[in-house]
Amino acid sequence: MTSHYYSQQPDVKSKPSLVQAKLRGKDYEFTTDHGVFSRQGIDFGSRILIESIPEEWLQEAHSLLDVGCGYGVMGISLSRGFSIELDQVDVNERALELTRLNRQRYGIKLGEVFLSDGYSQVGKYDYDLIISNPPIRAGKAVVHRILKESYDHLREGGRFVCVIQKKQGAPSAMDALEKTFGSVDRLAREKGYWILSVQK
Repeated sequence: MTSHYYSQQPDVKSKPSLVQAKLRGKDYEFTTDHGVFSRQGIDFGSRILIESIPEEWLQEAHSLLDVGCGYGVMGISLSRGFSIELDQVDVNERALELTRLNRQRYGIKLGEVFLSDGYSQVGKYDYDLIISNPPIRAGKAVVHRILKESYDHLREGGRFVCVIQKKQGAPSAMDALEKTFGSVDRLAREKGYWILSVQK
């Protein structure tokens, strides 16, 4: 067994804790734990992605998929207050348990939380929006698969948005998205983090 945040069953002892954050002007408190990504606080990359998504995209969206959701921060903060069916997936079972708990706290009832390695268990192919802070430590092949396979799970006109640090492969990720979608936009760039957006 290993204790990487992208392991299915982290072998580190569970010790839940709370983290607070203000995201898109709203206050949040999330339950987190050992063995999940960024357990001590909301990571900078996720914060930038959350703040970079235009309000009109969320107003227009009926469905959102959060790939590699961790304890649920991005999907919950983006869908709260909107009529969005939010599906959240991760390979980490502990992260999924936390996501369910955090969704319950904020009344997120539409959509599902389930175990999936990337899109392997995702049977929906017409999402309006897919977001991801991909697991860089899992390797380039895993990250690029999450990026490229988003195409098959978006409706025509749907968007995929991800965050990657420049030093951890943002330029090659941008190239991979451009080859898959034809063009790619950089929604934001801050402290070495790039928010990349593509539309099908």
